Amino acid sequence: MRGLSDKNEARATFKDVKLGRVFRLFRPYWRRLAVILVLALTTTLIGLVPPLLMKEIVDTAIPGADKTMLVTLALLMIALPAASGLIGIWQNHLNNQVGQSVMRDLRYTLFHNLQRQSIAFFTSTRTGDVIQRLVGDVQAVQSAVTGTVVQAITQAITVLGTAAILFRLDWRLALLALTIVPLFLIPVRKVSALRKTLRLDAQKARGDMSSQLTESFGVSGAMLTRIFTQETSQERQFRQLNDRVMGLELRLALIGRWYGTALALLVPFGTAIIYLYGGWNVISGAMSLGSIIAFVSYIRRLYEPTQSLLNLHLELATALGIFQRIFEYMDLAPDIVDAPNARTLAGVRGRVEFRGVSFAYRPKRYALRDVSFTAEPGQTVALVGPSGAGKSTLISMTARLYDPTAGAVLLDGHDIRDVTLESLRSSIAVVTQESFLFHGTIAGNLRFARENATDAELIEACRKAYIHDAIAALPDGYDTVVGERGYRLSGGERQRLSIARAILRDPRVLILDEATSHLDSQSEAYVQAALEGLLGSRTTLVIAHRLSTVLAADNIVVLDQGRIVAQGTHAELLAAGGLYATLYETQFAAAAAASAEEPQARDERDRQPRRRGAGSGIHSAE
Repeated sequence: MRGLSDKNEARATFKDVKLGRVFRLFRPYWRRLAVILVLALTTTLIGLVPPLLMKEIVDTAIPGADKTMLVTLALLMIALPAASGLIGIWQNHLNNQVGQSVMRDLRYTLFHNLQRQSIAFFTSTRTGDVIQRLVGDVQAVQSAVTGTVVQAITQAITVLGTAAILFRLDWRLALLALTIVPLFLIPVRKVSALRKTLRLDAQKARGDMSSQLTESFGVSGAMLTRIFTQETSQERQFRQLNDRVMGLELRLALIGRWYGTALALLVPFGTAIIYLYGGWNVISGAMSLGSIIAFVSYIRRLYEPTQSLLNLHLELATALGIFQRIFEYMDLAPDIVDAPNARTLAGVRGRVEFRGVSFAYRPKRYALRDVSFTAEPGQTVALVGPSGAGKSTLISMTARLYDPTAGAVLLDGHDIRDVTLESLRSSIAVVTQESFLFHGTIAGNLRFARENATDAELIEACRKAYIHDAIAALPDGYDTVVGERGYRLSGGERQRLSIARAILRDPRVLILDEATSHLDSQSEAYVQAALEGLLGSRTTLVIAHRLSTVLAADNIVVLDQGRIVAQGTHAELLAAGGLYATLYETQFAAAAAASAEEPQARDERDRQPRRRGAGSGIHSAE
């Protein structure tokens, strides 16, 4: 028996993100980054040359009346920016390639990790929030990711190169110019922290908005909203979220604008000081006019890159708040994983055993306690009990959607925690009350069970499920689009497609959350006939809501408040009295009365699927 574990609900640790982790995202693309940096260095160095050309024109070519030199320098002033622009186009293309590659990697890594989370994660997390992090959050950091590394290095090279030239021209003016730089740094930390907090709040608000949209515009949510006339309430809730997002974005923009304006004022302030001091030296003959013109040109190349670096710091600080949300899901460790030495199941017979199984969704809140029973290969075991008794939890553990808090679930004598998830789940199929279908074609939904299934195999599975004739009658046949969650089909048609999907899977263990409990009599007749073809020699665990399922079961397990209170055949349990007898009298009384209908009418109804093959109620794709 395994020890107690509280690791049944997925959790993530939220912590500050370091810049180093963001930069490590670029590691797979270091070769392209090296090329980008060489190109960036080239354009930076080219950009440092024009002020020197201006100096030579003013101080040498014009005073010396050297027309050849004047023309040459003028042509260079045109050619160098043109060459820099062409190199910049190449650099920008490579830069976007790297940025988009990093974005693609982030999205895939998130999707990959979320795909491996247990059901506990999805039952405690809103779908809209997951989508927002996978799509919206990743998109929100695109500008930071795309230009981070290259811009940082390019601007740093520009600042250092410009400073070196300034000192070469006049060290006193250079020192004076550099005294302005610390003024750029004063507001950075406070503004960064505020923008980071606001961006994080904005993304959370967007997550809330995405969650409402996902729920409101899904078919079930849209139907419920209209039935209970809650359109106005939904609009009011969305308006509040929408206003909150707008307010946060406006505050972000306003803070950025104030900061940008403050930095912009420092550039003319520094330039004015240089003109004042430098002009004084030119008048006194201590400096040439060309030198002061070149110096002022370089001043802009000192202040503007410094301003860009600080803006980049702000952008990164803002993006780090979103990276926290992204990395939170990237760091989320799945709690249902293969054991280090997990073995692959082969030749599965289908013996399922629950051995002393207890399960708690949260510490000390048990849904199951010390459950033990066995389903032999080919047997049907029915699980009955009042709502909340633990039936759904029990069958979910068979496919290892949850792990026991104590005890073990075994398949053919192997603890399912010691076998690979792929080999375990490839031996199991599930048909539930609410059969889920993806928004796609009938063939695509069927092949979700087995991707390489041939058309002939699809048809054979649908024939066994009494649905082929109805599909074949459609204009697009198996290429008919079923709509979101399959709502363009009737309940019985969705169930028969789910059964056909299970037949295509060809499992050794079948799990049924009574597939006919919400159907009308005619649909139930088709589905029951389809189920008869599916059961065969498979081991079947079924949550029973219908009398026919109970009567056909080889063993009936009666659950109450997470414990087994009785088990045996229908006759044995009925004779023993207790909870099962009570359930029989209440839950199955209507079914028992219905079974007493005229034998001829009942026989006629039961033969319908075999005679007619399938219903014709599938709505043709419009």
